[in-house]
Amino acid sequence: MDTTALEKWLYDPTVGKFVGVLIGIILVWLVARFFKRTLAGRIRDTGIRYQVRKFITYLSYLLIIVMITLVFSDRLGSLTVALGVAGAGITFALQEVIVSLAGWFAISFAGFYKNGDRVQLGGIRGDVIDISLLRTTLMEIGEWVKGDQYSGRIVRIANSFVFKEPVFNYSGDFPFLWDEIVIPIKYGSNHLLARKLFQQVLDEVVADYKNQAFNSWQTMVSKYMVEAASVDPSIILALNDNWMEYTIRYVVDFKKRRGTKDRLYTRILDEIALTRGEVSLASTTIQLVEIPTLNVHFQGEEPGYQDKN
Repeated sequence: MDTTALEKWLYDPTVGKFVGVLIGIILVWLVARFFKRTLAGRIRDTGIRYQVRKFITYLSYLLIIVMITLVFSDRLGSLTVALGVAGAGITFALQEVIVSLAGWFAISFAGFYKNGDRVQLGGIRGDVIDISLLRTTLMEIGEWVKGDQYSGRIVRIANSFVFKEPVFNYSGDFPFLWDEIVIPIKYGSNHLLARKLFQQVLDEVVADYKNQAFNSWQTMVSKYMVEAASVDPSIILALNDNWMEYTIRYVVDFKKRRGTKDRLYTRILDEIALTRGEVSLASTTIQLVEIPTLNVHFQGEEPGYQDKN
């Protein structure tokens, strides 16, 4: 390339625009990075800090797009038809991506869920740890792990699933769950004492959730068309063929179901042991009431034959 050609290339307006855009992108990236680091040290709330960082990232993308559009606006007019045809093809080919983008808008502005919520999405249960433009990232719960415990797998689900399947939010407007345990008690036990013991254990273990759950449920009643349900712990007795069955129902923090069950079972066993048999746990047993008479004789002998030797 000779000097004249090089000078012509350097003074080409299009090249100047590309260089200007490149410099602009670098400046936007540096400013965005500066604000992310500055705000990360000043905002203590994890959720708010995450949302601010995401907002800065998306704002920087928007500024870059606007800058490119303004710089090359004089060349976009002749490309209108070509862009229209190409856009139709791209829309068809990337329809899943477009639906996922629409899902991101729905998640962000319609309140499907937010970071930190426990949800079931696309058949997967887990805690939301990131919401990007195309995918929601979950820390999976369950599968081969019993209870509401992390399996260790990180699952990324397309945002388009919010339009295809139900979204179960365990911790949205009402961050509590109703849970139950069933205690079988032998017939003949002191059923009044059993109920009293279970109520004492409930008051000790889950009573703290009562007031918190009541206030949250009042918010639900004012926001949605739901009844003013009771959040008080309750004990229901039912009789079956084998034992007396006590169903203990209570509200619990959505992240503490398994630990609360462990505490309840442990305290109930302790209290039953202190009754010294007045209250006893039941289990499946098989009782032979009567053995029928068996008449056995060998082949060739008459029925009723007795050996006289």
